[in-house]
Amino acid sequence: MFVTRVFVPPPIDKMLIVVDAVLLAISALFLKKAGATSVAAVGGILAGLWLPTFLPFSLIFTILYGVIVDFFILALGVKATQKGVPQKTLVIAMALSTLAIATISYFVFSYYPNSYVTSLSLAFVPRVDILNILVVFMGTVTGAVAGYAASYLWNKYLKNIAQ
Repeated sequence: MFVTRVFVPPPIDKMLIVVDAVLLAISALFLKKAGATSVAAVGGILAGLWLPTFLPFSLIFTILYGVIVDFFILALGVKATQKGVPQKTLVIAMALSTLAIATISYFVFSYYPNSYVTSLSLAFVPRVDILNILVVFMGTVTGAVAGYAASYLWNKYLKNIAQ
């Protein structure tokens, strides 16, 4: 997570959220309790220390992303067993997780054009209909792709390592 946030230039780093999502999904499968949260916290701290001006945002949003991933994996009952992990359930969990963090971060960093900035917004990006649709679409698709990739990696290569 640290590498995709620090060494990849914007806006390409935002497109690599799928890498972060795969890492969080796999960490949640390896470490049963708060695995994604733990990995996200380390990634957020490292990225924040490398770019100190973004430390609060790195910590808050990466840890929140980890918490959301852990929540949806727990809520949907995704269990990593010797037989593997249920692919459809992991895809749904990651799609919902990535959609949630994309929506939350978009609303925190966006504002309505031609209106006063609310106290909940940091006002970096204008909130317009096409971006609203893009956030929902890309958040869902990115999460689904990450869930598929994580389930494939787990079922093909990692299921025997974790047990």
